[in-house]
Amino acid sequence: MISEQSWADAQLLWDYHQMHHEPRPCSVAIGLGSHDLGVADTTVDLYKRGMAPLILFTGATSPTTQDRMPRGEAVHYRERALELGVPASAILVEPTARNTGENIRFSRALLAKWGIDVASVLLVSKPYEERRAYATARKLWPEVEIVSASAPMTLAEYVDSIQNARLVLDMLVGAQQRLLIYPEQGFMIRQAIPETVTAAYDRLRSDGFTSRLIPIP
Repeated sequence: MISEQSWADAQLLWDYHQMHHEPRPCSVAIGLGSHDLGVADTTVDLYKRGMAPLILFTGATSPTTQDRMPRGEAVHYRERALELGVPASAILVEPTARNTGENIRFSRALLAKWGIDVASVLLVSKPYEERRAYATARKLWPEVEIVSASAPMTLAEYVDSIQNARLVLDMLVGAQQRLLIYPEQGFMIRQAIPETVTAAYDRLRSDGFTSRLIPIP
């Protein structure tokens, strides 16, 4: 049973992890691979709204996607986009990245290989990973404008879509931990974190929402 306090703390983290950017036309839309095909759907929706002339999907497989996406996250995303009516000529696939940093670096290299001039990127991720993706891209690709995007969902709607409330809270806590430790490791820019968010994170950790934490020596 998840307490009212834990739900309130999860809501604080959920709101903080979303960048609340207004989608606007960019040079390319990059969909970050994951277990969630909703990322592909959102990227396609933005493409159809004229927010980018080109889509790039990036991602290999991971222990959580191997069974569901055996051909690789980016490949399955591309297949989904084709089903939704995006022409093959408007989709690039980067099939080898295994973390957010590689998503950014490998996508940047692929676009350069194709001679595509990039001034801005519409970066599409899961709702609770907007800020992590943004911070990573700003570190590794500082010369381009980054606009974060994800499916427009509330925390309750996302939990309903995953059908595992505890897992969602674990993922929120894990994402928050990375915002704390990855800047020190050079993986992303440092961002201001409100004290209310830090307190919510600490309470959720104390309440046992820890399965997605990275062990720290």
